[in-house]
Amino acid sequence: MFFRQLLVDETACASYLLGCKTKGTFAVVDPHADLVDTYIALAEAQGVRIVAVFETHLQADHVSGLPELVELTDATAYLPEGSGVEFEHRALRDGEVVRLGNTEFRALATPGHAPAHHSYLVTDHARSSDPWMVLTGDALLVGDVGRPDLHAHGERTVEQMARSLYRSLNSKLLALPDDLVLFGAHYSGSVCGRGLSPTPVSTVGYERRNNKALQFESEDDFAAALTADIPPVPEGQAAIIATNRAGCSLAVR
Repeated sequence: MFFRQLLVDETACASYLLGCKTKGTFAVVDPHADLVDTYIALAEAQGVRIVAVFETHLQADHVSGLPELVELTDATAYLPEGSGVEFEHRALRDGEVVRLGNTEFRALATPGHAPAHHSYLVTDHARSSDPWMVLTGDALLVGDVGRPDLHAHGERTVEQMARSLYRSLNSKLLALPDDLVLFGAHYSGSVCGRGLSPTPVSTVGYERRNNKALQFESEDDFAAALTADIPPVPEGQAAIIATNRAGCSLAVR
């Protein structure tokens, strides 16, 4: 399996190019609009097509590169079921699998940061049937968890989102093996977390033992901590969400 993590320090965003070189099929996960040309160039250097673009959720802090990547590569767009976007895509259900050659992506519903949020469990079947890594989006980050307020509205209060995230973490992500490599969508410098590490990679076990946001003894304590002293929202949040929902990155790049 080919794997590259790409970082944008300005917004502290991490995205991923990965897939099966043997079968010539790559995917991009949580693409950033500023890196569209980079994803394509990296894939072309390997002689491989980008055939899939995954979002973990509707992004609120940066413009997604998904629409432009789909336009340029004819890849399929994959988003969590219920994302509410206004462009053509394939909506993934919890537990649904997408296979790209020897590389398997299994969607794990992990709502809480956003009401429709998936983490992606990745297996390289050329090596093993055991999962190798999990791409956690904004659910579980290195050193913190995703903030619960950016997508809270209407009947979804910030507290309800925090409680949903607690259940997602404990029922899905922390139920994974300790040695699973963990890659989130942000690192230190992002507005999407308060205690983020500048190291953009960890393991499930390391975060289980050392992530302060995972040490609360109850859902009530977790929700109280996550909803206290929330930092300001990202600059231009409403416009970014509207752009990403409509699929307009070509127009604003």
